[in-house]
Amino acid sequence: MTAQSSAGTLPASVEIAHRSAADLHTFGYVQQLERRVGTFASFAAGFSFVSIMTTVFQLFGLGFGFGGPAFFWTWPVVFVGQLTVAMCFAELAARYPISGAIYQWARRLGGPTVGWFAGWTMIIAQIVTLAAAAIALQVVLPSVWSGFQMIGHDPTLASSSGSSNAVLLGVILLAITTTVNALSVRVTALINSTGVICELVGLVLMISLLFVHAERGPMVVLNTAGLGGHAGYFVPLLISSLMAAYVLVGFDSAGELSEETHKPRATAPRTIIRAVLVSGVGGAFLIVAALMAAPSLTDGTLASQGLPYVLTSRLGTLPGKLLLLDVSLAVCVCTLAIQTATSRMIFSMSRDKVLPLSRVLARVATKTGTPVLPIVVSGVLAAGLLVLNAGNPALFLALTSVCIMLLYIAYLMVTVPQLVRRTRDAMSSDGLDENGRSLFSLGRWGLAVNLVAVLYGALMVVNLAWPRAAVYDPAGKGWYLQYSAEIVLALVLVTGVFTFRLLRKNYFASIGHFPAAVASPVDTAAPAAELG
Repeated sequence: MTAQSSAGTLPASVEIAHRSAADLHTFGYVQQLERRVGTFASFAAGFSFVSIMTTVFQLFGLGFGFGGPAFFWTWPVVFVGQLTVAMCFAELAARYPISGAIYQWARRLGGPTVGWFAGWTMIIAQIVTLAAAAIALQVVLPSVWSGFQMIGHDPTLASSSGSSNAVLLGVILLAITTTVNALSVRVTALINSTGVICELVGLVLMISLLFVHAERGPMVVLNTAGLGGHAGYFVPLLISSLMAAYVLVGFDSAGELSEETHKPRATAPRTIIRAVLVSGVGGAFLIVAALMAAPSLTDGTLASQGLPYVLTSRLGTLPGKLLLLDVSLAVCVCTLAIQTATSRMIFSMSRDKVLPLSRVLARVATKTGTPVLPIVVSGVLAAGLLVLNAGNPALFLALTSVCIMLLYIAYLMVTVPQLVRRTRDAMSSDGLDENGRSLFSLGRWGLAVNLVAVLYGALMVVNLAWPRAAVYDPAGKGWYLQYSAEIVLALVLVTGVFTFRLLRKNYFASIGHFPAAVASPVDTAAPAAELG
């Protein structure tokens, strides 16, 4: 028998949808996107953006190459730092369940100007991240079958043929994810959830098999071979921490999908934190297992070929390649999730009339229930970024470092205003979520957690932006690569100022019609008829 609402007139699922739409209306927005995302799909959105199998495979060589086995210790440091950021975001997801999370949170905490620049920075960061994630297929597929190396013969990203082939595979993947994202929210969520299940199963299996085939014990993480010298341990470990910094981002995607999530005030905060916890623990075990099972730590192969080399050499060709296929699936789902989050950010800002072509970018297709144009724009821009850099071996590290630097800056434009707000008045825990429970709150620990999140984020931005030739221009191609982070940041700022000045009149007029920083508690006793 169909569950009925308290009013006895509507199914429970319909009543929940009505209440969520009414809740969104308190922020000045009409429900346009379809609510097709459940609890697991919300977790999958954050976890698949992080996608430890994608990014650990993609960047293991970077971390190990600079820090040796001891680079493992950069992982828990970054994990704890990002967990504090995630807990701050969880509070905001409970109070502002709106698409374009980073933009919306920053605007309501720091004001319209801060919010706009947070959103602008985040969009550019997400597009660059989308491009960087797509080229991860190059790390995996040629190891599965040589036929995937369609350009040249050297599959390593440090080679011209490897980087060119990475662009080709990346563009093909972006064409697929753009099509899937545009066609259906339900299909996207289903693929995302299925991919995450496969990634989690594959991760557990991979870790277990690597432990079984271990060459050395877990104390390998105390091995400081490759560290020291004139710079000591600190500088090499700072550089190798970029690996963990790149992996543990994107958990805010659960907040990006708030307008498509059932019971977002109850669901999003917990799935944001859960995505970081699962990624942090799983990634730590994967790194330790790989270090224990690697055939050699000293011949240079682990730094140059990374985890695919460990899998195929220790587990045998067939099992290793099957697991690499699972990693390939994780790369595809990761790219899909990043594009989904990017399109929602573009949609959310366009709805407030703050981007060029906002009128068309804010449309949601009636048949598919998706913001088609933002999806296409994000895919085309990411593909264009790859094509413009085809054949450039420095592309990989440059894209990686620049995109995470921008992400961390956008995160700071949320956590800093949040800290300022917290020092003036504590984040209110008043109000209930859709399940009738108090909104997620850090309580008395809020100030300390928020302060750590800000300090960690600021230090990591400096670390990411530092113009190290070994990171940005290892081949010595030119000064512009070494200073690419600063150049990109300057371009983001200059284009942002120009665009903001051009559109600010419409922007302020638009947000003037919306309620200011409203976080109305959900009235769980109100009948659906009153909320329509």
